[in-house]
Amino acid sequence: MAQEEKPTVEELLKKAEKPSKIAPAYHAFYEGKVQVMPKCVIRGFEDFAIWYTPGVAAPCKLIQKDKEASFLYTNRWNYAAVVSDGTRVLGLGNIGPEAGLPVMEGKALLFKYLGGVDAFPLVINTKDPEDILTFLKWIEPSFGAINLEDIEKPKCFYILEEARKRLEIPVWHDDQQGTATVVLAGLINALKLVGKRLSEVKIAMIGAGAANIKCADVLELAGAKAGNIVMVDSKGILHSGRKDIIEVEKDHWKWKWALKSNAEGIVGGIPEAMRGADVVIGMSRPGPGVIKPEWFKLMADNAVAFLCANPIPEAWPWEAKEAGVKIVGTGRSDFPNQINNSLGFPGIFRGALDVRAKTITDDMCVAAAAELAKFAEERGIHEGDIVPRMEEWEVYPREAVACALKAIDDGLARVKLSKQELWERAASIIRNARESMHLLMREGLIRKPPEE
Repeated sequence: MAQEEKPTVEELLKKAEKPSKIAPAYHAFYEGKVQVMPKCVIRGFEDFAIWYTPGVAAPCKLIQKDKEASFLYTNRWNYAAVVSDGTRVLGLGNIGPEAGLPVMEGKALLFKYLGGVDAFPLVINTKDPEDILTFLKWIEPSFGAINLEDIEKPKCFYILEEARKRLEIPVWHDDQQGTATVVLAGLINALKLVGKRLSEVKIAMIGAGAANIKCADVLELAGAKAGNIVMVDSKGILHSGRKDIIEVEKDHWKWKWALKSNAEGIVGGIPEAMRGADVVIGMSRPGPGVIKPEWFKLMADNAVAFLCANPIPEAWPWEAKEAGVKIVGTGRSDFPNQINNSLGFPGIFRGALDVRAKTITDDMCVAAAAELAKFAEERGIHEGDIVPRMEEWEVYPREAVACALKAIDDGLARVKLSKQELWERAASIIRNARESMHLLMREGLIRKPPEE
């Protein structure tokens, strides 16, 4: 097998920087990325008597008698809110709600194109968790689901937990549940290829933020042993002696893992956590150099490394491979095995909305991850291709069906459909969203972008 060609750092940085260079011009040209379009017929102005006054009063009265009828007589069944306070936007940090709006618009675009979900970006001018929870409760009557995005920890954990208790529609935090879903999917197939079991592997988790904390939750739910997980934050390995976590940071969610992970009581930093590990999952800060090449040599044979920091992973993939790691994934599309949230949330929301689910549980995420892994396995996996790719659009309705069936099984669905009905519905909605956009492009109603 030919040795993997190693691009220079300069070439990689230039490639990574290209989207950022053209993005301002493109955003200004289109004046944003999403818009509202009618979905009903307007054959003439007389139709407004049906869609607005006086005809609209009839469905209003029906909904007044039964609030659940709002899912039938309005588009609420397909509305999702993308809510952020702008306190932890991508790798930019606390840049504020206005500066976070382009990201939320982008999320809404992915929701529509990949999942057929009508998503609305809602950035809010408060950082107080109780205010955010009140806001979510206030907007609940308009939406079928809510996606929390780019909210700093630890309050993101509190907001997600409380919102799931207080609201009767799904509330999901993509930085937590979305990341965990795709990591689990990739790990299922990676472990198949290296001949190891999730219940037996030692897992080093580099970074103890929202992403890795929820990854640990979901991995444990899927069968990993908490004691086999060793988690590292900026101050070192988590263990029961790290009183700073609860006394200074007051991070109850990280403290939970400090207490139940690391059964061997390992202390130190990243290299100590990686020694003998079968899997390393990096969700920390951009590299390279966060994980040194020689540290990969400390891992077990046939190891797996997911290095997910963006835009540059914690180490270059070839550094891990040269040190003996068998399978490497990153968050980037220009390297093999992209561990990408966009594989998760569009299909999961599609399934939750199609059965009018009351919540999205971690069990539903596990079901979605299993279907993602199964889809990739059926079309063929190898060391450089362990998860579906975004262009494989059929994966989204399959994921939607898996999520919806789990909601039905767990008594969380307002409506119950068969597996075939769910597939036909999800596939039709997603196909319609994609074809509608392509039609608008062909007809010139979505203009061609400026020259790069």
